[in-house]
Amino acid sequence: MAALNSIACRKRIVKSQSFPDFSPTTRLSHKTSSNLLKLNPKNRRNWVIQSVTEDKELAPKKNSHSHEPKKLLFPNGSKTLEASSSEVGGGHGDGGDGHDDVEKLSSRAINASIVLGFGTLAVSKLLTIDHDYWHGWTLYEVLRYVPQHNWIAYEQALKANPVIAKMAISGIVYSIGDWIAQCYEGKPLFDFDRTRMFRSGLVGFTLHGSLSHYYYQFCEALFPSDDWWVVPAKVIFDQTVWAAIWNSIYYVVLGFLRFESSANIYKELKATFWPMLTVGSFGHLLM
Repeated sequence: MAALNSIACRKRIVKSQSFPDFSPTTRLSHKTSSNLLKLNPKNRRNWVIQSVTEDKELAPKKNSHSHEPKKLLFPNGSKTLEASSSEVGGGHGDGGDGHDDVEKLSSRAINASIVLGFGTLAVSKLLTIDHDYWHGWTLYEVLRYVPQHNWIAYEQALKANPVIAKMAISGIVYSIGDWIAQCYEGKPLFDFDRTRMFRSGLVGFTLHGSLSHYYYQFCEALFPSDDWWVVPAKVIFDQTVWAAIWNSIYYVVLGFLRFESSANIYKELKATFWPMLTVGSFGHLLM
């Protein structure tokens, strides 16, 4: 207890004693304040201005001319000026893009005219097969006999001109098939390659229709029997021997129409020959 009381007494003594502040700053402030009180207002203002000027002179000056070179930034935020492609090209880039857009629009317009024109012609011919007998018919009767009478007209055309009819059918089927293939590859509906489509249709018209006519006559002579095994035998022969022959002819002729070399034609034939030997040729079933 005595020790605690002595410590407490010492703390009271230390707190009760106050020591004057003898720091240089305090002395200077006392001296300055006393001098300011003795000065009149005019001299006091001059003294303040003089003290501020001395403080500015004593403050370290920032050297605006640093040894580090200044890095200029261009409006795009980069340190180097890069000219755009349109500026380098002398402003011809926009004109080229506009010319390409005009060509694309014109090509689409031509393709749309071809598709819509031939489509309208085909649909009108199919629907008006009985226009000579429409007098007194109802709409239901017109639509009812359209499929049947179109099939009868097709058979009559085959009997009258078998080779020409098959050539026309093959040309139409191969043209539409190539158009569908281009759309399947990712092209828009009216952005197809007209040259490629006409080339495929030309091969189908000139070669497939005529060759298929004589091929089926050869099959009838090769399998004259009407037994149950004749149909499966014809299908197997059609999808192996004839498919190999016809696909070879088709790709070789397309290669020559594209003005390709024999080596490229052989590579394409080798890459696409065996995958094309599949069962189910709809073009053959129409013959």
